Amino acid sequence: SGHGQLPAPQNVTLLSKDFDMILTWTPGEGSPPDVLYTVRYESKGRMNKWIKVPHCKNIHSISCNLTCVIPNFFIKFRARVKATSGRLHSPWVKSQFKEYHLDVELAPPLLNVNVKENVIHVNATFPMAICVESLSWMYDFNLWEAGSENKKQYKSIFRKKAVTIDATALSGNYCLNTRSSIQSIDFKHSKFSDPVCILLNHKG
Repeated sequence: SGHGQLPAPQNVTLLSKDFDMILTWTPGEGSPPDVLYTVRYESKGRMNKWIKVPHCKNIHSISCNLTCVIPNFFIKFRARVKATSGRLHSPWVKSQFKEYHLDVELAPPLLNVNVKENVIHVNATFPMAICVESLSWMYDFNLWEAGSENKKQYKSIFRKKAVTIDATALSGNYCLNTRSSIQSIDFKHSKFSDPVCILLNHKG
């Protein structure tokens, strides 16, 4: 009862940002101010089996983070959303299909740089949901002397690993930046982070 009496959500889109998979939408034109939204999803492995998303039932928000409810990061899935207000509700509106592993958009990790007795210790921390930590994330970083175009590249380092660099022969202001990467069909990368600069072997 009441089906179709509420405007349907518009622009229903499954998108990835900063390692997350998020469903977004805009209110249907003429929606009442007290409108609530409910989201469900289905995967290509089990079509027409729409699964409830407990944290996105009767919400005011116009987005729903689905990252940690996806049962399989290597299968395409899509989501749908409907509006409700009192006893009225709109039709469901579906998103397109996405696959986390193929479609995830990466964010730059945070670079931790520590210098002790002429050794630079470098590692990266990733701002991601715990449920996706087990995927084989990697990071690359560059090291260069400030003002120089000549960057030394360190590539495909596993997320949990640290790199040590002998800085005995380096003197002056050196900078590092980093990006995250993952191997899907080919390597995917985030943008590089802002540089972190350190003064090495500073005499006097």
